[in-house]
Amino acid sequence: MTTLLIVLSVIEVLALVLVLAGYLIAIAATLRHVSRTLGLVTFGVRAIEKQTEPIGPLLSDINGALEEAARIAGVGGPAEPVAAGGQERVEHMTKPDVTM
Repeated sequence: MTTLLIVLSVIEVLALVLVLAGYLIAIAATLRHVSRTLGLVTFGVRAIEKQTEPIGPLLSDINGALEEAARIAGVGGPAEPVAAGGQERVEHMTKPDVTM
C-alpha cells in the first residue's frame, strides 16, 4: 500500500510539473508574439514620424493662413497663441534589443 501511495504521489508531482511547464511555454509564446507586435507598431510610428517630418516648417505658414481665414470669416482667433516654431519635438528613448 505504501508503494502505491509513493507511486501515485510521484505521478501527481510529475503531472503538476508538466502542467506548469506547459503554462510557462504558452506564456513565453504569447510574450514573443506581443514583442513582435510591439516591434511592428514601433516601426510604424517611426515611419509616420519620418514621413510627417517635412510638415514641421510649414506649420507656421498653415497656422498663419488659418488665422487669416478665421479673421476674414469673423471667427475668433485661437484661445492661446502658438509659440514661434509652433511645434514641440518628442524625443524617443531607444529600447535595448531584447530577443527571446
